[in-house]
Amino acid sequence: MKRTKAPRRRPRRLSIPDCLHFTGYKPCHPGTTCLEACTDPRPRGKEILIVNLEAMGNILVTTTLLPALKRKYPKSTIHWITLKNALPLLKENPFIDKAYAWEAESWMILQALQFDLLINVDKSVRAGSFVSLLSAKKKVGYGVNERGVIVPLNREAEYNYRLGLDDNLKFRVNQKPNTQLLAEAVGLPYDREEYILALSKEERFYCDQYRREHKLHGARLVVGLNTGCSLLYPNKKMSVDQHVVLIKALAEHPDIRVLLLGGPEDTQRNAEIARQGGPSVLNTPSTEGVRRGICFEDLCDVVVSGDSFGMHVAIALKKHVIVWFGVSCSQEIDLFGRGMKLVPEGLACSPCWKHECPYALECVQLIDLGRIVGEILRLRENAPVKGLGS
Repeated sequence: MKRTKAPRRRPRRLSIPDCLHFTGYKPCHPGTTCLEACTDPRPRGKEILIVNLEAMGNILVTTTLLPALKRKYPKSTIHWITLKNALPLLKENPFIDKAYAWEAESWMILQALQFDLLINVDKSVRAGSFVSLLSAKKKVGYGVNERGVIVPLNREAEYNYRLGLDDNLKFRVNQKPNTQLLAEAVGLPYDREEYILALSKEERFYCDQYRREHKLHGARLVVGLNTGCSLLYPNKKMSVDQHVVLIKALAEHPDIRVLLLGGPEDTQRNAEIARQGGPSVLNTPSTEGVRRGICFEDLCDVVVSGDSFGMHVAIALKKHVIVWFGVSCSQEIDLFGRGMKLVPEGLACSPCWKHECPYALECVQLIDLGRIVGEILRLRENAPVKGLGS
């Protein structure tokens, strides 16, 4: 009598979990089986990519989009690609699920993904060309056409696009801050959201230790002088002599401590400022990386700066910012009610956005140092205020 063979059971088809934590490589937690039951489900929702490769200050400006994105797409996974040197600015950001460095491996990975929304905030050929290679149901911001010309991808981006092509519109007519321009350009509601920049627990501990080591806790007011600026626009900084004048004026008030802030390109310059400024000024390290530089700014109650990356960090850290303008447009910067802008009056050539000045840097020479000192002393008299003397 023949035996009937039992029919072979087909293996059950895999059901790939829709979970942000699931990679397909190993379980999230030892001893668990993600394919059977998820112990910590996190639906991916809408897949969103932000492309932002330009100046580091602009990276912080772009973080203002994140709360509006999450309100519009509460169930979403937010990816962000930026230059390697700017990647530390996205650390500790609670809205970003995955940050990529601008390199070949990231390009390959992102080209394999399918996005629901792609936001390119950069008006550049490389960013626009990269966007054209990616798959997304909707693309907003800026791209390139078949001739390699930068173009707006959506109607809302046209106004900000025109700003780059019309000096009168940009320098004289427009009164919108860059945070509003950006939100409107990518089709998001503008609610005057602030920058997002968070310190880790270790960084907060480091700041506290540094305060104690250098006796900053005893100061009524800690003033940071951000002395440098981008090499692209070298005329966004005051002279060594101007910084020394400020330091000596503030040194007359022992309960005010002055810190020099800057990056690697400012090391020698800050050393000279510190030498001329004397023992009343503390020269913070300038070669310990972006995150340490952020920590040094966080030590301050007030930051004096040109329109530079250091200014954007101070805004993000919610410091009182005293900022002077010459090359750039003061109306495009929102201090969120914490600070003062010094804008040259009656100077026909300002703003100009020029790399070199044909007029002997008149806008820098016209910076009113007395107003800067007066504002700092006003804050000192009104202390204690939140953050002052901490």
